[in-house]
Amino acid sequence: MSYDALLWLSFGGPEGPDDVRPFLENVTRGRGVPPERLDEVERHYLHFGGVSPINALNRAAIAAVEPLLDLPVYFGNRNWHPLVERTLAEMKDAGVRRALVFPTSAYGGYSACRQYDEDVERARAAVPDAPELVKLRQFFDHPLFVDSFADAVRSAATPFGDDYRLVFTAHSVPLSADAAAGPPAEGGHRYSRQVAEASRLVASQVGVAEYDVVWQSRSGPPQVPWLEPDIVDHLDVLHAKGVANVVVCPIGFVSDHLEVVWDLDTEARDRAAELGLGFGRAATPNGDPRFAQLVAELVAEHVSGAPARKLSDFPAAGCTVNGAPCAPLCCEPARRPAR
Repeated sequence: MSYDALLWLSFGGPEGPDDVRPFLENVTRGRGVPPERLDEVERHYLHFGGVSPINALNRAAIAAVEPLLDLPVYFGNRNWHPLVERTLAEMKDAGVRRALVFPTSAYGGYSACRQYDEDVERARAAVPDAPELVKLRQFFDHPLFVDSFADAVRSAATPFGDDYRLVFTAHSVPLSADAAAGPPAEGGHRYSRQVAEASRLVASQVGVAEYDVVWQSRSGPPQVPWLEPDIVDHLDVLHAKGVANVVVCPIGFVSDHLEVVWDLDTEARDRAAELGLGFGRAATPNGDPRFAQLVAELVAEHVSGAPARKLSDFPAAGCTVNGAPCAPLCCEPARRPAR
C-alpha cells in the first residue's frame, strides 16, 4: 500500500504566557480536574516563561526524520496549535490521500494510545474528504528506544560510578484507567505493564539488577487512586534506606515535556538536594539520532513490509485505521463511578 505523507501527532504545549490557561483547559476538559490544580500547573508553566519545550522539540525531531523518509512530514497537536484538524486540512489541500500517523507516545493506555485514535477520528470528521490515516504501533520495546535510554542512563550515572539507585519514572494515571488499558488476554497493552517492561529492558542493557519504577505528574482529585509511589516521596524512602545517589530515567517520555523539566529537574532535584542525595537525570530520546531512525523503521513496516523489531513478546498494538481501535476494548477510557 502506498502513502503520501506522515502526520506527526503530539500532545501540544503553550508557546507564550497567554497560551497557558486555554491550553490547560483544553487538556483537562471533561476530566473533573479542580481549578486549584490548574492554578498550580499554570504556575509551573509561567516559571518557564509560559513556554513548553514540547513544540520546539517536536519540530527538531521532525527535521531529523524528514531526510530519512521519502514522505513529507506534517505536524499536528491534540491540545494546542498547530491543532491536528488544521493540519489535516492542509494535508488534504496538498493532495494527500493516505498518510501514516506517528503519535509521540511509546505506550498503550487511554491517554497514550486510544486518545490519539480519537484525535484522528475527530480530525477526519472535521475535514470533508479527509485523507485516510493509519496510526503506527507502540514502540516501548523497540531496540533503538531501549538503547537510547540505556546510554542516557550510563551518561547520567557517570559521576557516581556504580554507587547509585536507578529509578524509572512515567506519568501516573488513575488505577481505573490502567486497569481499562486492554482485555485480560491482552495484558501487554496495559500501560503500567509496558512501562515496567521498558524499564526492565533498559536496566538489563545497563547491567543493573535492582531498580525502582515510580510515577510522577499526578493531576486528579485526591480521592481517586492513582499509580504510586510519587518520585518525590520515593526520594525520601531511598534516603531513609541510606542510598547516596539516585539516577532518574524518565522512561515514560520521549522528550522533555514540562512534566520532566518541572517534576524531575525542579521538584525532584530540589528535594534530592535537601536530602543530600546525589541526583542525575537521564536524557529523553528524541534528541538522539536513533529516535529519528526508530520512526523511519516504523514507517518502513508499512511502506516496504520491513519486520517489526521488538525486544519483548508483548503485543505490537497500536496500528489503527481512521480512528478505529486496534482491538475491542483496547485502551478504553476509565468509566467514572455512578454518583
